[in-house]
Amino acid sequence: MKATYKKYILNFKRPSGTSRGVLTEKETWFILLEENGKVGIGECGILRTLSIDDRPDYEEKLKWVCDNIHLGKDKLWEALLEFPSIQFGVEMAFLSLASKTPFELFESDFTKGQKSMLINGLVWMGEEAFMKQQIEEKLAQGFTCIKLKIGAIDFEKELGLLRFIRQHFDAKTIEIRVDANGAFSSNDALYKIKQLTGYKLHSIEQPIQKSNTDRMAELCRITPLPIALDEELIGVFLPSEKEALLQKIMPQYIILKPSLVGGFRGTLEWISIAEKLQIKWWITSALESNIGLNAIAQFTYTLHNLLPQGLGTGGLYTNNFECPLEVYNGQLWYRNDKKWEVDFEDFK
Repeated sequence: MKATYKKYILNFKRPSGTSRGVLTEKETWFILLEENGKVGIGECGILRTLSIDDRPDYEEKLKWVCDNIHLGKDKLWEALLEFPSIQFGVEMAFLSLASKTPFELFESDFTKGQKSMLINGLVWMGEEAFMKQQIEEKLAQGFTCIKLKIGAIDFEKELGLLRFIRQHFDAKTIEIRVDANGAFSSNDALYKIKQLTGYKLHSIEQPIQKSNTDRMAELCRITPLPIALDEELIGVFLPSEKEALLQKIMPQYIILKPSLVGGFRGTLEWISIAEKLQIKWWITSALESNIGLNAIAQFTYTLHNLLPQGLGTGGLYTNNFECPLEVYNGQLWYRNDKKWEVDFEDFK
């Protein structure tokens, strides 16, 4: 088996705002496996400044993986515990190589084009007019669940955007999730959460910065609005550590990004612990290309979670890969009449 890796820069169609700044491009890496005339591809979807494996030796570790690919998927996964995005890329590449086609990793009614998945429509941070425009677009596109990133503009203006939605759509018609990305201070988080409660929201993601576990546990205990942990899960590697964290904080939800929590295996570990503690969950992509997104979507469908998932079509980028994923009426479909346009020679 031959293994190689390559860096790829995804370019945003327009700058996209988060609480950690405005993104104009997204770095990602691909692992390519070749054996007996077959090809497998995996995406290592690192998010600089957020991924725990944003380290100077990242490329060096990719080279080590390719030099030691003979160890196999499971041994490599265990050796890559501190590199969750590479764990994900390795898992994906081996599944891709073993599949009938490089892009059908989990055969199901979803990949057959017979069933879809409910997803949320994501509204990016930005000026009030831009966020309002996005909201109107998502509603027109048939989404019944909208996720707003908050914490970047004036809080009163963000409340105004929520008011705008609720003036036109009640909670039965449109479910609203908000993601603070840790933007609230520990002192004013509860006050802001109480203000948000008036808009009948589904939940709030990561209201305060990660690692403030005492305060987060307290918030989850007294909050009038369900809290979902997101960044809090990053960098927690061992099952015992995962269980200790969830038992301490006891959030209402956790949100799982395979690129950030150790791929499919890491995601399943979190789900097993969460379900034991009766904590609900959903899965979200993390700005991967359509190659990584496709793998996450196929995996997610097999778990049969009925909540809206945080998946899209990778339509943010000018230089993404054409693929069969399509959003229609607020749901994600796999359209078999649409073909992949990926030249594997580009990854060598």
